[in-house]
Amino acid sequence: MSRDRDMREPESGLVSSVPQAVLRASAKLTTIGYLGFWIQIVVGAFAIVTFLFASLGLSFGQDRTRGIEGGILSAFISLILLGVAIYFSIRYRQIGNQLQKVEAASHPRKADILKFIRWGIIVNLAGMGMAIIGAAAIGGIVLAKSLSIAQGTLATNPKQLVTSIDLLAVQANTNTIIAHFTGLVSSLWLLDRLDK
Repeated sequence: MSRDRDMREPESGLVSSVPQAVLRASAKLTTIGYLGFWIQIVVGAFAIVTFLFASLGLSFGQDRTRGIEGGILSAFISLILLGVAIYFSIRYRQIGNQLQKVEAASHPRKADILKFIRWGIIVNLAGMGMAIIGAAAIGGIVLAKSLSIAQGTLATNPKQLVTSIDLLAVQANTNTIIAHFTGLVSSLWLLDRLDK
């Protein structure tokens, strides 16, 4: 009797031949994939907008900061890796949907799912690392710029001033770090829950 109760799906009351453990894994993959996707999309959109403003200002601005190009390049690479990380969130949902099918032959193996999640972690770590390197480089350049002006004096050279482009580049990298952190947390949570 308890075995029959375990095979029932809670919403519909229908008997399912998919084991409860597989249905729970499916629900986790689907939910975390959905949340990770939307959070990374929203935060990534902010990162892209600030990156575009920083890049446009860099190409049209005459008083640009020397050395900031490396931080912009790092943000660009991190945004590309964010696109890959968003793909992983989409795949988590698709894998979760595959697990809901009655045919066990269509289910991906647990080892393959865990391997895929580990690749998602690697992508998010690489993207976060690139964004941190970019933010640190730009932050150092901005700090050096602001320290080059003696306190209480007026800067006569516009190249000594911290510009909005400098700060936009820092913000783009920071937003990208947040987006990758979200993907990293969701992948680590899935790995912890499914690797039992």
